[in-house]
Amino acid sequence: MNEFDEIRPYEPAEMKQAFNDLLNDRQFQLMLKGFAPWLPKAVRNGLLRLAFIGVKTPLDFQKRFMKPVVKYIIRKHTDGCTFDDKALSAQFSKLHTQQRYTFVSNHRDIVLDSAFLDLMLVNHDYPTTVEIGIGDNLLIYPWIKRLVRMNKSFTVRRGLTAHEMMRSSQLMSRYIHYAVTQKKENIWIAQREGRAKDSDDRTQESVLKMLAMGGPLKELNIVPLTISYEYDPCDYLKAQEMQQKRDNPAFKKSKQDDLDNMKTGILGYKGRVHYHCAAAINTWLEELDGLPRAEFYAELCRRMDGELHRGYRLYPCNYIALDELNGNSDHAEHYTSKDKARFEQYLRGQLAKIQIPGKDETFLRERMLTMYANPAENYLKVKK
Repeated sequence: MNEFDEIRPYEPAEMKQAFNDLLNDRQFQLMLKGFAPWLPKAVRNGLLRLAFIGVKTPLDFQKRFMKPVVKYIIRKHTDGCTFDDKALSAQFSKLHTQQRYTFVSNHRDIVLDSAFLDLMLVNHDYPTTVEIGIGDNLLIYPWIKRLVRMNKSFTVRRGLTAHEMMRSSQLMSRYIHYAVTQKKENIWIAQREGRAKDSDDRTQESVLKMLAMGGPLKELNIVPLTISYEYDPCDYLKAQEMQQKRDNPAFKKSKQDDLDNMKTGILGYKGRVHYHCAAAINTWLEELDGLPRAEFYAELCRRMDGELHRGYRLYPCNYIALDELNGNSDHAEHYTSKDKARFEQYLRGQLAKIQIPGKDETFLRERMLTMYANPAENYLKVKK
């Protein structure tokens, strides 16, 4: 295990000290105070210590602390979250919940993609949740790094030189193989670095190549996982960033921008949310065995993307956006005039939140429509 100390989640023996360090962190205390300003610090800490009794492992921590938080977010900020693992059930029969998987998914929310998946797995009788790959660019405070390591996260290093990136990728891949085969953990990792701002979800070959560095891909039981949001609360922030980069190619988000995206993603309205598991890709690996390396990964990505796009759950807003961009009503059977009026009102409200110099409303609206149209366009292409 020492090999992975710089990136791995906490081990059970480290949980108590990590919890104490978290409570002693001044910035963490300020964050807690914001949630319950009427409670004295000693009372807050006492309640947390009481709740921590019996927590021995990161999975215990998730079930005790994170599960009720995620359930609250679903109840308060969505219209429900559903989970479809029929393809895994058919592939592995009654053993599907006992297998360990590497879920490779499109990326909708910085925090909640894996958090919602954890709750779905627990609710569907899987014995454990997922270990999570999270970029170190998001670990901007010590308490955030500590908290995510308690929450089964391993670190994905960003902003490296080519040599450092190779070493980091090899280490992460060895850890993922170790976690699945030895620790008997599931893994969640995004199909690409960062979120697809326009929701045109495409698997980066580099992600699959990284997974192959540490051992055979087949032993990871890679599952294409599609996440569908009816509404993306960060849509206006993504559109805003697109204009800022258009107007200033050197523009880069600040740490505060990342925090704003995390907060908006968690607390913003998402409508209906759906998770769809395809079958594990093991049979493809056998079919593609023998192809030249470049062709192998290109074809694997193509098939992964096909499964991810096939797994979308589309909502009226997806079809409305596609028709509006195309200037027609080809998919009008999927929505009503009431749906269209609701979506229009939603877009106006989101656009009103954007306050930047030289606000280009036409460009921003087109960018937001594209975010909602792309899942429908990609789904319709694979369904032909």
